[in-house]
Amino acid sequence: MKRTCIEVRWHGRGGQGAVTAAMILAEAAYYEGYKGVTAAPFFGAERRGAPIIATNRFGWEPIRTFSLVERPDVVVVLDETILKVVDVSAGVRPDGIVIINSTKPPESVQLKTPLNVATTNASGWAREAGLIVAGSVLFNTTILGGFSRATGLISMPSIEKALRSHFSGESGERNVHGARLAYEGTAVLNECTLACA
Repeated sequence: MKRTCIEVRWHGRGGQGAVTAAMILAEAAYYEGYKGVTAAPFFGAERRGAPIIATNRFGWEPIRTFSLVERPDVVVVLDETILKVVDVSAGVRPDGIVIINSTKPPESVQLKTPLNVATTNASGWAREAGLIVAGSVLFNTTILGGFSRATGLISMPSIEKALRSHFSGESGERNVHGARLAYEGTAVLNECTLACA
C-alpha cells in the first residue's frame, strides 16, 4: 500500500546502536532520493541493556511531523529477547512488517498481533564480517541489509553509501560486507508490499 510517509520504529537495548542504525538508515533514505527524512531517539530512563526505541520517517515530500512514531509501517528488532518484555507489534499497520535479528525462521516467530515477519541473523553476519570491538559484536549496521531485503524501500547501494559515509576505510568495508551478508541471508514470511507515494 502506498503512503506519503514510511514510519519505522527500532527496538533494541541500550548500547546496541539502535540510534546509530536509525541515523544511518535516514542517510541511506536521503541517498535513495527521499526528500523528507528524519531519525529520532526516544529517551526515557534508559541505561545500558534496558529496552530503547529509535524512529525514522521518510517520504518523497518534506516531513512536518516530529512526534513519536505510533503507527509504524516497519519495526526493526535488534535483540529478540525484547519480544518477551515489549509488544513490538503494538500499533504496527496491518500491512506492516517486523524485521528481527534472529536465527529462527520467520514462520516460527510469535507476535501478539499477526504480522508479516522477516528474520536475519544479523549477529552472526556481523561476526562473520569481523564487526567485533572489545569482544562485542556490532550488528546494528548489519541489520540494515535485512531492512533493504525485507522492505525494498531502500536499495543496497544506498545502504552501502551511507555505511561508507559513516565508517571510513576498512571499518566501512566490514560494515558493508556485513550488511550484504544480512541482505542475502534474510528470510521473509511474505513479500513486503509497502511503498511511498
